[in-house]
Amino acid sequence: MPAVTAAAPPMTCRPFGPGPKVSVFTLGLMRALASPLQLQQVVAKALAIGINHFETAPSYGPSRIYLGQALAALAVPRHRYVITSKLLPGMDVASGLAVVRATLRHLRLDRLDRLAVHGINRPEHLHWALDGPGAEILAGCQAEGLVRQVGFSSHGSPEIVEQAMVSGRFGFCSLHLHLLNPAMMPLARQAMAAGMGVMAISPADKGGRLFDPPDLLRRQCVPFDPLELAYRWLLGHGISTVTVGAAHPSDLVWAQRLAQVGDGMPSSVAAVAERLDQARQQRLQDTFCGQCRRCLPCPEGIDIPALLRLRNLRLGHGMVAFCEERYGLVGQAGHWLPTVRGDACTRCGDCLPRCPRNLDIPRLLQHTHGLLQGPPRRRLWG
Repeated sequence: MPAVTAAAPPMTCRPFGPGPKVSVFTLGLMRALASPLQLQQVVAKALAIGINHFETAPSYGPSRIYLGQALAALAVPRHRYVITSKLLPGMDVASGLAVVRATLRHLRLDRLDRLAVHGINRPEHLHWALDGPGAEILAGCQAEGLVRQVGFSSHGSPEIVEQAMVSGRFGFCSLHLHLLNPAMMPLARQAMAAGMGVMAISPADKGGRLFDPPDLLRRQCVPFDPLELAYRWLLGHGISTVTVGAAHPSDLVWAQRLAQVGDGMPSSVAAVAERLDQARQQRLQDTFCGQCRRCLPCPEGIDIPALLRLRNLRLGHGMVAFCEERYGLVGQAGHWLPTVRGDACTRCGDCLPRCPRNLDIPRLLQHTHGLLQGPPRRRLWG
C-alpha cells in the first residue's frame, strides 16, 4: 500500500477543546481488528477522505498496536493526525502511568494528543479522576509531556456528566448523543459553550443500529437515510466530531459524503427530526415516556427512563433488533448499562406521583420486559 504523503481532500474540522482541531468524523478503532491489514486499509481510507482523528483504547483489543503499525506503514506525517486514547478508572498511580506509556510505545509516539478517562459512569469514577489516583495520573502525564489534553467519556447519568463537566478538569468529553436519544444534548451545548470539545459516541450503532434500519424508520426519515439524518442532526447542533466504528473502508461512505458541513442546523434536517419525534409520540399515544427522569430514583434501582426509551423506539419506529439487543445487555454489562430489568418492579408506586404524564410506570415496565426479553447478551468490549 502506498505511503500517505499528499494532502487529503478537505474535511470540515472543528475545535475540540484547547488542542488541535479535529475532523467532524472520528475513526473509532474497535471493529477493524481481524488483522493488521484490515485496520490499515480502513485507516488509509479515512485519511484519504480527510479524517484526521483516531480513537483507540487499551480495551479495544490490539487496536493501539495495529494503529501504530498502520501509520508507520503508510508513512503518515505526524501533523496529519490526532490520536485520542483512554484510561479506565480505578487504577493505582503506577498502573495508570504504565498503561499510558505502553500506549505510547504501541502507537510509536512520544506524546499522546488526548487522553480520556474511559467511562466516568458512577460517582466513584469521578472521585478517582478528580481527587484520587486518577488525578495524580492525569497531572503526571501532562507534567511529563506524555499527554497534551485530558477529557472523559461517559455512559452515566446526566447528573454525573454535568458534575464532570463543571469540575473544570477536562478539555473534552465523549457522550451518547443520538438522534433518537437527545437527552444529553443540553449538556453537550453547555460543554461547547464552556469551550470543551464534544464527541458523539457511536451514533450509528448505539444510536439505533442505523446502518440497518427497519422499514418503518426508513419511511419516517424520508428524504434522508436514517444514518444520514442522524449525522446531519448532530453536526447541525455543532457537535465537534462524531465517531464511525468502521470495520471496512466501505463503512466510511457517509463520512465521505458529508465531509463538508457548515455551521447551524439545516431547516430540512430540523423538520424531519421534528416529524420523527411527532411520529413516535403519535404511535405511543398516552403511553409515551417523555424522558424527563422525574420518576427517579427507583427503590429497586431500575433506570426507568432508559427502559421505557427502548419501548418508545420499539413501538414508535419498529426498531425490534436494536431494542432487543440493548435490553438483552441490561444487567450484563456492569456500570456501562442499566443493571436491573423491568421485571424487577415490585409495583411499589413510588414513581407514580412524580410522573407528569401520569403513566402507569409499573405496567409499562412489565410490558417492556415482555416485549424485549430474550437471551442475555454481552458488550462488544469490556
